[in-house]
Amino acid sequence: MDRPDVSAVRSYLLELQDRVCAALEQADGEARFDRRELPGERGGHARPRVLSDGPVIEQAAVNFSHTVGADLPAAASVRHPELAGASYEAVSVSLIVHPRNPYAPTSHANVRLFAAEPPEAEPVWWFGGGFDLTPYYGFEEDAVHWHRTAREACAPHGGDVHARLKAACDAYFVLPHRDEARGIGGVFFDDWTEGGFDASFALLRAIGDAYLAAYLPILERRRDTTYGERERAFQLYRRGRYVEFNLVYDRGTRFGLQAGGRTESILASLPPAAHWRYDWQPEPGSPEAKLYTDFLPPRDWLADAP
Repeated sequence: MDRPDVSAVRSYLLELQDRVCAALEQADGEARFDRRELPGERGGHARPRVLSDGPVIEQAAVNFSHTVGADLPAAASVRHPELAGASYEAVSVSLIVHPRNPYAPTSHANVRLFAAEPPEAEPVWWFGGGFDLTPYYGFEEDAVHWHRTAREACAPHGGDVHARLKAACDAYFVLPHRDEARGIGGVFFDDWTEGGFDASFALLRAIGDAYLAAYLPILERRRDTTYGERERAFQLYRRGRYVEFNLVYDRGTRFGLQAGGRTESILASLPPAAHWRYDWQPEPGSPEAKLYTDFLPPRDWLADAP
């Protein structure tokens, strides 16, 4: 396996963080990111950035992290037991946007590189990441745009790549205890080394660069939609599902906590407000019920789209 260029990936991710933060500040119009620089142990570095209480974006986190460790955490080695205890580097940008308007969906993206140095063995590396969309009220045109942008990002990297990454996303962002998808998916990949380092890094950049093109038009389209207490209550209820996934199943959350990362940064992905309602069910035929029947079940959103 060729040796990874961690420095090149780090430089790209720092630039991506700057670009996404600038675009989200412009989209909100008023709020600004809290920007911090936090040197870590053994040469690591973190740049947590959190935007709060904006008129359009209720909360967003766009965090860069470069973790250097002597003992790979279990969350990263569970699929690679042969690497347990290896020294490692992990460099990533992870972002989440929770809009204020219930008609505007939450979005998430993550792009990352792991590089491990097993004792008396060749270096091992892999890329991972993707982006997914979590609407509260679904719109077909938004879903088609989201998935079309993902397909266009994947197209130069192989004819079957988008279908594989979409299927992986549908399989990953699921709450098994509720037998329910978190949202309408997108693309997801992990343990990615196909074509060698340069080709894999090119896919990572394609996914990272596509996020704003996928999300900002949807946010702009829904940000000023009129809503009331009913829609806000449903948004907060569905945000509870987001919290359940992040705290129970999300690998990135588990890795960050196991690696001794900054808890405030790791949990900045959670929404600023969420509700749980005992045994609540949407009224049949309602817009809320349509989310469950028409949007959360995995489907090929581009089957009938030009």
